Amino acid sequence: MNALATGIALLVTVVALAVAARRLHWLYRLIHSGQPLTGRDVDAGAVTQTEVQEVVGQRRLLAWTVPGLAHAFVFWGFLVLGLTIVEAYGAIIDRNFSIPVLDGWAWIPFVEDLFAVAVLLGVAVFAIIRLRSSPRRLGRRSRFYGSHLGAAWLVLFMIFNVIWTLLLYRGAQIERGDFPYPSQWAFASNWVADLLGPLTTGSDDLRVETVGLLLQIIVIMAFLVIVVYSKHLHIAFAPFNVAYKRRPDALGPLLPMASGDHLIDFEDPKDDDVFGRGAIEDFTWKGLLDFSTCTECGRCQSQCPAWNTDKPLSPKLLVMGLRDHAFGKAPYVLAAEEARGGLPEDVRAEAERPLVGTAEEHGVVDPDVLWSCTSCGACVQQCPVDIEHVDHIMDMRRYQVLVESQFPGELGGLFKNLETKANPWGMNAAVRNAWIGEVDFPVRVVGEDGGETIPDDVEWLLWVGCAGAFDDRAKRTVKAVAELLHIAGVPYVVLGDGESCTGDPARRSGNEFLFQMLAQANVEVLNGIGAKKIVTTCPHCLNTLGREYPQLGGRYEVVHHTQLLNRLVREGRLTPVAPVEEKTVYHDPCYLGRHNKVYQPPRDLLASVPGLQLAEAPRHRERSFCCGAGGARMWMEERIGKRVNETRTDELLGTGAATVATGCPFCRVMISDGVTKLQAAGGAAGVEVNDIAQLLLRAVQSPT
Repeated sequence: MNALATGIALLVTVVALAVAARRLHWLYRLIHSGQPLTGRDVDAGAVTQTEVQEVVGQRRLLAWTVPGLAHAFVFWGFLVLGLTIVEAYGAIIDRNFSIPVLDGWAWIPFVEDLFAVAVLLGVAVFAIIRLRSSPRRLGRRSRFYGSHLGAAWLVLFMIFNVIWTLLLYRGAQIERGDFPYPSQWAFASNWVADLLGPLTTGSDDLRVETVGLLLQIIVIMAFLVIVVYSKHLHIAFAPFNVAYKRRPDALGPLLPMASGDHLIDFEDPKDDDVFGRGAIEDFTWKGLLDFSTCTECGRCQSQCPAWNTDKPLSPKLLVMGLRDHAFGKAPYVLAAEEARGGLPEDVRAEAERPLVGTAEEHGVVDPDVLWSCTSCGACVQQCPVDIEHVDHIMDMRRYQVLVESQFPGELGGLFKNLETKANPWGMNAAVRNAWIGEVDFPVRVVGEDGGETIPDDVEWLLWVGCAGAFDDRAKRTVKAVAELLHIAGVPYVVLGDGESCTGDPARRSGNEFLFQMLAQANVEVLNGIGAKKIVTTCPHCLNTLGREYPQLGGRYEVVHHTQLLNRLVREGRLTPVAPVEEKTVYHDPCYLGRHNKVYQPPRDLLASVPGLQLAEAPRHRERSFCCGAGGARMWMEERIGKRVNETRTDELLGTGAATVATGCPFCRVMISDGVTKLQAAGGAAGVEVNDIAQLLLRAVQSPT
């Protein structure tokens, strides 16, 4: 190749790398300015496994077959076509260049061409998807957040340019005889060579090859610059974000509240402790990396119960808004304090925006966005780059509650009840034992025999929970479980009035101080009585006792009642014999399913009931649609859009089931309310909502 072409390629490369490096350095400084990541260990083996599965293997994306496969084609294509970029730079200097290690391998050109075509197919699929499901036409814009629709088309156009310029120079190489490998298997490049044949003769071949190589290098370098200035920054950041994710994922337990490099001690807080996230610089560097990594794919949004019932919360738009705010405020954050007054007015205006505030206050996040979250975790479960949406929402709630005292008015009553009565209903502790008097079999209570610990002959502590003690519908579940354990001969005890709320609603509503108070009291009681194995009917209690109490020194084996009952059926200690001739649909509770990965035991229990026909809702297992009660929404009014529970109820009853089976007292309340509303309107005749334990008890008991 001539010196001019080499010089142009070198100049373009140096300029593009300099521009990209400047941007990446700026991003590094911004992300590095975030707070330390406290209380998270990174295991090299786990990181390697996750990178192979999620980055290289595209596991999460492939769960969505068509778009996932299209993305995998593009991603894997660019990994393989990295070889062709090396070849292009070599050929611009020496037309006979080949990668020494691969020289003569006949299958290399076939694989390269195969993935070039695969990338084109992926681009075509993405273009069709965007034309059929345009975010602009679907109304997915928000007055709080910017729109990036043009950038997506630009990136697709650039990917297309990468491939056609690649095939152009390879076709010219074949036509001239400069192709570095045996060319018979380079099917796509050969086809281009055939097209070029009538258009080129002699020295024209060299000109076409030179132009093709220069265009390939220019497009690659231009694409690099576009990537670091666009949402496709995830190409560079996703592997790092995946490496530092919460494992196995950011579901289940919330992390303790940290300030700087230490966990906050509520009994002895430091003067400079920051409670939650009240400004963009309060987020950890992992949070800032999360915001920068967002692909804007919208998978989180498509599964969000709030967004799907016309609430203002979109996990995607929330993250985009935080990212845009972080980038806009970056000059202020990165500048020395004495230099901030000289910054441009728009930067200072961005720096003065409240993180949470109404449109009139120019807030980055509207309060209705923040408080619409049910903490169901669908966004986290769906995100292909492991963004921790729920953690960030809960951290902002913590600041609003503990520092600003700004929260929905209904939560004031919840906090008062938890503080004074240790339960959300505000009932007296003595009432916790009332259900025991309603059963005709013995129920042992810790301490009633004069001892202060769980007797040695007792295997399980049955954690009744606040709902099981005070809500009539949940009481029926607890009584059914207690009777089944009695029938199976399983020795168990209950705490009675020694129980108090686990603190889940306090923590999910941002009142971390109240959660710590309740949780520490419970841990002291449980450790004091020697609790080791706990069974509970409430997934929220399951999650808190089993996955959050270890943060406070409470380590127990905690199972859901469907897990224990399923074990007893398998062991033959419970035998369902009476038929229950009902078509039944099972609703996966978010805190049992997505948060704790318990999907099969409830279904196995239902399958063990003679005559029962199990139906599945369109959205089930990891894609189950929330009932609307999580994230302390059980205690808040739902004033915007359609009620989440009604949307879920419609979906469940759309299966034609006469019975809805649940495994959560909150889900039961929400879906029962949805059924009641339908029945009041003349629909859902005869539909019942029951816990799985009640259905099992009907089958285990002899028919009367």
